[in-house]
Amino acid sequence: MPEIRVTRPYMPPFAEYTEEIRELWDSRQITNMGKKHRQFQASLERYLGVPHTVLYANGHLALESALELFSFPPGSEVITTPFTFASTVHAIVRKGLIPVFCDIRADNFTIDTAKIPALITEKTVAILPVHTYGNLCDVEGLAALAARYGLTLIYDAAHAFGVTYKGVSAAAFGDVSVFSFHATKVFHTIEGGAQCFHDDRLLQASNDIKNFGIRSPEEIAYRGGNAKMSEFQAAMGLCNLRHVEDEIRKRKEKFLLYQERLEQVPGLRLNRIPTDTKANYAYMPVVFSGYPRSVPEVVQELRENHIEARRYFYPLVNDLPCYRDLPTTGGEKTPVAREIAANILTLPLYGDLETEAVESICKILRK
Repeated sequence: MPEIRVTRPYMPPFAEYTEEIRELWDSRQITNMGKKHRQFQASLERYLGVPHTVLYANGHLALESALELFSFPPGSEVITTPFTFASTVHAIVRKGLIPVFCDIRADNFTIDTAKIPALITEKTVAILPVHTYGNLCDVEGLAALAARYGLTLIYDAAHAFGVTYKGVSAAAFGDVSVFSFHATKVFHTIEGGAQCFHDDRLLQASNDIKNFGIRSPEEIAYRGGNAKMSEFQAAMGLCNLRHVEDEIRKRKEKFLLYQERLEQVPGLRLNRIPTDTKANYAYMPVVFSGYPRSVPEVVQELRENHIEARRYFYPLVNDLPCYRDLPTTGGEKTPVAREIAANILTLPLYGDLETEAVESICKILRK
């Protein structure tokens, strides 16, 4: 029996991609913000409904660079969530900043806005929330909180491509929203990422950071790095952007089938989509609470049936060895996040996942 992976990248028709990259053989411009890069950037800005999108080689570099945009003093504190991929926190630390971990909401796994004020000190400069599994944070509450305390608000929107709240794109919230276009995401450019923002003043700074500070052949105005997206990545983005809504539609069908089959199973709690949100169905998280078997046991049984599920996110970032020495860390300080991390599992979900595969997974969990 072939293995059912937890995720599988969407790929456009082969001929469509080869046609998209054909002119690169003629132009020989395969990097340095060429034609495909410019076309993709403009297409993204239209799709996401934001005035500025700056493309990056990957989502992590886009996130690190977003923190660099604001020139925070070394040792400043950034409030974030421990229930995330390590990249979120690595970006903070690699910029000489200190992560302060806030607990999460049990219902949608995003940062708990009500618990943030108690963590704010004279060193706090920013809040970095994560739209977990594509579930949007309390964007209105966080905006009010950031304004009240004079804090920068940077969203890790890696999971939220194509999501809207009350008709507004996830890309439009905060001072900057950062996306990952990694191959495992709903929308990808193989590797890649982007920053989205409204402030015109950030545009030059973002381009400086990602391209050595080069402003002309004879002017280097900033000590920037190299985080440019290649023309081949941009071409993949152009292709996949044409198909992303169809991919989301197919994911929704599988998501709803999971819900139908599992919502009455005792001990399982499913992810709920608010009525004012257009979801992207990026993940299928299930919380095992009162279920007769432990999460590791469920993972093992699924594996024996050639099904890959992922404990995502486990362990918590603030329980990782590289962060245990921070005075602001430790999963015991974020009990809701620790409880969720110990009992959550993401099941396989992608557009071309076979209906029979979903039925097989649900049969195992129901029994």
